[in-house]
Amino acid sequence: MLKYSNLGTLADCDFVNITSDGLSENPGKSELFRKAYEAARLYALEPKGWFVLAGPSGSGKTYLAAAIANERIKRGQPAFFQTAPELLDHLRSAFAPGSEIHYDELFEKVCNIPLLILDDLGVQAGTPWAKEKLDQLLNYRYIHELPTVITIGNSIDELDERIRTRLSSPRLSRTFIMEEKASALQEYSWSKGFELQKEMTFKTFDSKRLNLPPDKRQNLEHAYQIAQQYADSPDGWLVFVGANGCGKTHLSAAIVNQRYAAQKPAIFVVVPEFLDHLRKTFNPESKVSYDQLFEAVKNARLLVLDDFGEQSTTPWAQEKLYQVINYRYNARLATIITTSNSLDEIEPRVSSRMVDPRISMVINITAPDYRGEKPVGNATPKSNSRRLRKSQWNRE
Repeated sequence: MLKYSNLGTLADCDFVNITSDGLSENPGKSELFRKAYEAARLYALEPKGWFVLAGPSGSGKTYLAAAIANERIKRGQPAFFQTAPELLDHLRSAFAPGSEIHYDELFEKVCNIPLLILDDLGVQAGTPWAKEKLDQLLNYRYIHELPTVITIGNSIDELDERIRTRLSSPRLSRTFIMEEKASALQEYSWSKGFELQKEMTFKTFDSKRLNLPPDKRQNLEHAYQIAQQYADSPDGWLVFVGANGCGKTHLSAAIVNQRYAAQKPAIFVVVPEFLDHLRKTFNPESKVSYDQLFEAVKNARLLVLDDFGEQSTTPWAQEKLYQVINYRYNARLATIITTSNSLDEIEPRVSSRMVDPRISMVINITAPDYRGEKPVGNATPKSNSRRLRKSQWNRE
C-alpha cells in the first residue's frame, strides 16, 4: 500500500512528528495551522467529502495532506498521492505506444481510488487539455462524493469557476486556510509610523472629560462603551462622526490594539495616505504591487478607514474608495470608518452604505477637540486647520 500510495519521501509525514502549532512563530498563523491540524487528524480517521488545504509554500499543507494518507495506510486503507502537474504529465505519457499503463486505465484508477490526495492544484499549466482533464477528474469524484484531499497555493477565488464551485461546496467540501499569503500590510501588529496609535488604548482614553457639559460627556462615554463592545466581537460597520480631535481616531486605534492583544488580525489605514501609496505602486520601483495593496485593504478581516473625507476628491480616488466600500459592504466585512465630515457631504453611493442600519452603526461624537480647538457642533464639516501628521502607513 505504501508503494502504491506514491508518497515517496513523504512516507515519514505523520501527525506525531509535528506539533499542532506548526512551524510559524506568528500567533495568527499558528492558530490557522492548529485548526487545520486538528481537522486533518479527524478526517484521517474517517474520510468523508472533500478536504481542502490552502496556503503559500512552506505553510505545511502538503505535510498534513501526506499525514492523512499515511494514517489511512497504517489503518490498512489505500490512498494515492499525486501533484496536479505530475498527474497531467503521467496522463500525457500514457498516450505513448511504449507506456506501461494505458491512458484509460490510469485515468480510471485516479478517478476511483478510495482516497485521492491531489497536491498543488492550480500550479499546473493552464492548457485547454489540462483544464479539461482536471475538470473531468474532479467532476467525477464530486458527483460520486469520493473522499478527496486537495492542496492549493493560490486563493480558491483564483481557480477556474467550475473547480472553484466544487471546492467551495458547503455540502461536500471543507476548506482550511493554512496561512495567509504575504500581505502588503501587517495584520497582527503596528509597524513603523504608528507609534502614536500604539498608545491609543481604552485605558488611555479619557471618556469622563470633566471640562465637558454633562450631555457631551455622556455622549463620549456612550461612544467609549460601544467601541469596547465592538472590540470584543467586531461585526458589521462602526462609523464615528465628529470634529477633529474629538476622540474618534483614538477609539478606533483602541479597538485595533485590543484585537492585536488578543492575537487577532486588523488593518488600520489613513485614507488620504492609502490613496497616495496606491498611486505610488504604479512606480516600477515599488516593492508592493497595486493588486497586493488594494486586495489587502479590500479583504482585511477588520479594517479601519481613518480620516475618510480628507482625501482629494479626484474621480480616480472616489472610484477606488467606492470599490473598497462596496466590496466590504456586500461581503459584510467588519469595518470602522472615522470622518469629520457631515455624512451629507459624502458621496451618496458611499454614505448610503455607511448609514444602512442593517449593517452599520453611526456614532456621532459631539465632544469638541480636546486639544483646545474651538468646539465644533454635531456632525459639522471638518475643521479648516488640518492636523499635521507624520506619514503613517501600516506597511511591512
